[in-house]
Amino acid sequence: MKQTLITPEQVASLAFNDGECFDATTISSLDIAVAEERHVVAVVGPEMYEAMRSGRYADFCEEYVAPVVALRTRLLMLPSMVARSGRFGVSVPASSSLKSPSENQTRMLERSLREKARTLQRRMSRYLNDNAQRFAEYDPSRNVLNRCSNDGNFVQTL
Repeated sequence: MKQTLITPEQVASLAFNDGECFDATTISSLDIAVAEERHVVAVVGPEMYEAMRSGRYADFCEEYVAPVVALRTRLLMLPSMVARSGRFGVSVPASSSLKSPSENQTRMLERSLREKARTLQRRMSRYLNDNAQRFAEYDPSRNVLNRCSNDGNFVQTL
């Protein structure tokens, strides 16, 4: 059984644009696991998640789940991309040709990534609900997006 649904290489190819040079070895499988737990299991339920980890529903994972996990993993990594911690404390990556983004630029990037991830997560949920008969382990009543919606600063319980 796979530890996570997608690999660091898949995160790098799905969540980063072609012009963004990003080394997949810096993507932690722990970040991927956290993204899956928080943003996939909450929608598909633990039974279906385990079925996907065992290799079932590969097409669904590739088309609907992987993009959500990739973007959510990138969002989880964002703080460590801006500042790193190590044995000498916290530092900001720097080079002679690049400079660190401003707080506002970082916030804009985070907001954009969050909106894309939220949209893809809703797309995944909608597909599950429309095709529930294809997924034996899926229970729509356990899908958090069928019970609660958060749009901006507005939370709605359904």
